[in-house]
Amino acid sequence: MDIRSFTAFCASSGRHSFAWRGGKTVKELRMVDADGHRGCVMWLTGLPGAGKTTICRQTERELGRLGIRSVTLDGDQLRQGLCRDLGYSEQDRQENLRRAAEVAAMFAAAGFVVLVAMISPMRQARDQIRQRLQDDGFAEIYVDCPLALCEQRDPKGLYRKARSGEVRDFTGIDAVYEQPLNADLTLKTGHQSIEVSTEEFVAFVIRHLT
Repeated sequence: MDIRSFTAFCASSGRHSFAWRGGKTVKELRMVDADGHRGCVMWLTGLPGAGKTTICRQTERELGRLGIRSVTLDGDQLRQGLCRDLGYSEQDRQENLRRAAEVAAMFAAAGFVVLVAMISPMRQARDQIRQRLQDDGFAEIYVDCPLALCEQRDPKGLYRKARSGEVRDFTGIDAVYEQPLNADLTLKTGHQSIEVSTEEFVAFVIRHLT
């Protein structure tokens, strides 16, 4: 769907107001949700099992109760759909993040709070994403959980497979994770419950929108 068709589709739903700024790209289109908030991108990074997706899902529900439109982009789900043609080479990992960032930009332009849950292990890649999304209300959220606890949780059994050699290049085991140096928000899920982290995150999103 091209940008004008996308605009017409959203306008027909009565949910958005529009202001063209003389261009045809998503970046040049400014849309404000009818509920009164602008779009933005919350990019959650952290080790596998740190709680990124769980926090996003709970935050999405809480924001919905407050009348704030949001959507979760989960890295694993993107791998099963939009990015299913990609592997785990450095080039493919970069392309995976690039696609996620472009989808996030489109949702943000449409007035959504976009909650992105992706490991995004390298600082340089995250910095590039910040630069790409700087006009879309971008914020980097570090979901901070010690490796030992993430491995103990191991909700998908991937740490066990990585330790046995069944899965290779697994972040935290035989692939590096570079912690953010200047995250906009840090959620310490190793020391507090997911519920408390969600409350902190929801409060941050609301401040970010105002």
